[in-house]
Amino acid sequence: MTLYIGREASKLWKRVCAETSTEINLLAENWRYILAGLICQYIHGLAAKGIHYFHRPGPILQDVGFYLLPELGQDKGHISEMLFSCVFLSFILWTFHPFIFKVKKIYTVLLWCRVLAFLSASQFLRVITFYSTQLPGPNYHCREGSKLARLPRPQSVLEVLLINSKGVMFGCGDLIFSSHMIFTLVFVLSYQKYGSHRWIKNLGWLVAVVQSFLIIASRKHYTVDVVVAWYTVNLVVFFVDKKLPELPDRTGGAAALLLPLTTKDKDEKNKEENHKLLNGNSVDDWVTMEDTNGIAPNTNAMNGA
Repeated sequence: MTLYIGREASKLWKRVCAETSTEINLLAENWRYILAGLICQYIHGLAAKGIHYFHRPGPILQDVGFYLLPELGQDKGHISEMLFSCVFLSFILWTFHPFIFKVKKIYTVLLWCRVLAFLSASQFLRVITFYSTQLPGPNYHCREGSKLARLPRPQSVLEVLLINSKGVMFGCGDLIFSSHMIFTLVFVLSYQKYGSHRWIKNLGWLVAVVQSFLIIASRKHYTVDVVVAWYTVNLVVFFVDKKLPELPDRTGGAAALLLPLTTKDKDEKNKEENHKLLNGNSVDDWVTMEDTNGIAPNTNAMNGA
């Protein structure tokens, strides 16, 4: 039993090292896209904080979802955040599964390049939308009488540029459309295309629907914020995905060029090269050379006749 565990641990360690080497090479080639995507996330955070300075609390607008869904209450608002955190962490862990599992379809770096592109494009449209029209926030801390409903005038540039967890959790004004739904739908759509298990794909869509209802029931967004997110994100992913190069298939031969060769692969490759050297050029190589020189191959000579 101990021998078996040691052997499996050794295989896992080799797999992790090989995958790490591959992903580092891919990161060296694509770090600009990753960095650009992370910068876009920061800019989106600044924009969401900036709109809070312009937010003015007011009466909650009439909303169909508020009439149909019972209000969860301020003490249960964390339920939607817990579900979103599970989706977020689960997706991140899945994107790193090639480091552990033998069967894999994606490269972590390349997948995150696509995901960040989807997020950045969706958030760009979101920023334009919520800066176009400022609506009174329906969340509890955004209502009249709350100290967090308005941000005081900043005293320095650093105060504006600094984003903290309190500002993320208690923001106001960044309504249309829901940022939580952007992340949720991008993650679900990404797994829908590159995931392997059908039941997880179905579960992902179910969780996205439940997340939508919880956001509205928690009064964190109006119904329109969630509805617009559903069709906008799907359209953004559809069109951006067509513009991006497709991820290489890890089960094909082309993708294998990105992976470091194992000792067994190297030995087989050396044997094949030695075999070619001992036997001279292959038939295909000879035919190619003859065709290049304008001489038709003699099939009788090839067969020893």
